[in-house]
Amino acid sequence: QVQLVESGGGLVQAGGSLRLSCAASGRTLYNYRMGWFRQAPGKEREFVASISWSGILPSYADSFKGRFTISKDNTKNTLYLQMNSLKPEDTAVYYCAARSAMSQNYGFWGQGTQVTVSS
Repeated sequence: QVQLVESGGGLVQAGGSLRLSCAASGRTLYNYRMGWFRQAPGKEREFVASISWSGILPSYADSFKGRFTISKDNTKNTLYLQMNSLKPEDTAVYYCAARSAMSQNYGFWGQGTQVTVSS
């Protein structure tokens, strides 16, 4: 079992930056792939980025490349999403998630953290 808790959301002006954190606990994470998703008001949940816990190479949705960076600190069991040059359209609830190497879908989810970008 894996437990995930997001933090770091809040209110920021357009053009500003935020770093989201996802603290993971429970079973060892070395066999898991970690991901960030977001859901804006009235819209479907969308994939942002992912990275293997034991790996280095990240994967991004094309629309987020260059502005968002996924990273991790294995010693702290923490996943990060650095968000730069934020736009009002980035306003959403951001979720971290995890899936095992044996799974197709992300089966573990955090509670989400609200990001609001003002214009």
